[in-house]
Amino acid sequence: MPQAAQRSVLGIDLGTSSVKAVVVTLDGSVAGQATADYPVDSPEPGWSETSPAQWLAATVTAVRAAVALSGSLPCAIGLCGQMHGVVATDAAGRALRPAMLWSDARAVSQLTPYRSLPSSTLARLANPLSPGMAGPMLAWLSVHEAATWAATRWALQPKDWLRAQLTGEFASEPSDASATLLYDVAAGCWAADVVDALELDDTKLPPILASSDARAGTLTASAATSLDLPTGIPVAAGAADTAAAALGGGLTDPGTVQLTIGTGAQIVRPVAALPVPLHADPVTHLYRTATAAGWYTMGAVLNGGLALGWVRRTLGVTWPELYAAAATAPRLDDPFFLPHLNGERTPYLDPAMTAAWTGLNPRHDRQALLRAALEGVAFALREALGHVLEPAAEPTHLRLAGGGTTDPGWRQLLADVLGHALVPVQAGAASGVGAAMLGARAADLTVTVGSTEPGPASVPRDVHGDLYGERYRTFLEEVRAMRGHGNPVVPVESPARDSVHRDSPPPGTPTSRSPSSASPCQGATRQNTPPRSPRSCR
Repeated sequence: MPQAAQRSVLGIDLGTSSVKAVVVTLDGSVAGQATADYPVDSPEPGWSETSPAQWLAATVTAVRAAVALSGSLPCAIGLCGQMHGVVATDAAGRALRPAMLWSDARAVSQLTPYRSLPSSTLARLANPLSPGMAGPMLAWLSVHEAATWAATRWALQPKDWLRAQLTGEFASEPSDASATLLYDVAAGCWAADVVDALELDDTKLPPILASSDARAGTLTASAATSLDLPTGIPVAAGAADTAAAALGGGLTDPGTVQLTIGTGAQIVRPVAALPVPLHADPVTHLYRTATAAGWYTMGAVLNGGLALGWVRRTLGVTWPELYAAAATAPRLDDPFFLPHLNGERTPYLDPAMTAAWTGLNPRHDRQALLRAALEGVAFALREALGHVLEPAAEPTHLRLAGGGTTDPGWRQLLADVLGHALVPVQAGAASGVGAAMLGARAADLTVTVGSTEPGPASVPRDVHGDLYGERYRTFLEEVRAMRGHGNPVVPVESPARDSVHRDSPPPGTPTSRSPSSASPCQGATRQNTPPRSPRSCR
């Protein structure tokens, strides 16, 4: 076990295909980090599952490696994790089947009961209907695996399951609960009328702790042995990964907006108060933050780097060759690329959308197709951005993050198309750092995360503004035509401008509270029973 030469906290970020452990000192420095992978299985078309036991094994590997690299001994733990998914467990926290993940599409039919709910009830959910959220997936489980559902004691979000393995305690918190389609965002509790409409049992839902930094328990003796950490150190409730990343990356002030491009893309805007009124059919997401109060609006675009990677492979080019196409000036008769290879979330909520190059003529070559692909992804982002921004309070710039935004030429094309200055920010370990910050707060400590120097801004150039405006309008028309007349079409003109996210644990997994030894953190005196929200709203 490392020596406690320097006080630090541990953040565990449970992602879709890997877990990252980050050790952060109290001055905000990342002292060590490590990653361990696990597979995402698809035993049937449209299914996405992972064995929770693999999450736990990977977590042990990553934590031990990160702590060893840090040379310090963490005195508190915080977690964050992939959103929307669900783990069905027995009373001891053992998984009864593989976890169903956010990318799972089996529960489409279970959206039907939602559409029969009163508009006022749907408005209190404050989120679009999606089959890859806990509510629809649990409804599917209750019908198609009735024996498993009958044996289920707890229905947990992924990071809540992992935390239960560390503490023996079962709970959720607002940032993850608000992303289940089972949570009354306005009242801050499980929505009993929605649970009843789905014919579920709200006693299987865990109690909701007051906030992400609430102390959810302490590290049990068996978990401490597995992780090679001290028994009894505080463990925070934790947060959804997007909320933790916003906290760790400093995206907390209302009015700031961040665009993150990776496999997909997310546009996040913190808001200080719930919108009035809440709408029954929103096209953007509204979730609780990782702070004690506050929410954030999020637009989710499925086809960011994923679509560009497909184009690169299909046309046989390298990433630098693809990005080099951004330097080519736009022309009115360039082809269009509709990037919807995997359907689309914001603003269409349509998993059946498909992709295409359109407007081709004999002049167009591979370079034209590459440039069209970049422009098409940028147009999709512009469309989603318009639904996230407030017309009367547009930001002076957008924060830009993610591995899919590092090329300067691509950033410039994005700035030109979006009509906003883009300021790159470093957010590589933001989720893990945010989780560590929550752990520190649960131990009555503070991690001071200094502001990082942003990179040079990419400023939109006026020379192409009118042309991009005209091409964007044509792009929207091409999307409408591609969707056809048989599908309901969400209005796609931007409201903000018109031109411009299996098996049981192995032996030795902790499943019950163990006596806690003294915490190595001075100041870690908060009581172990934090305030909880009402179980459900009735």
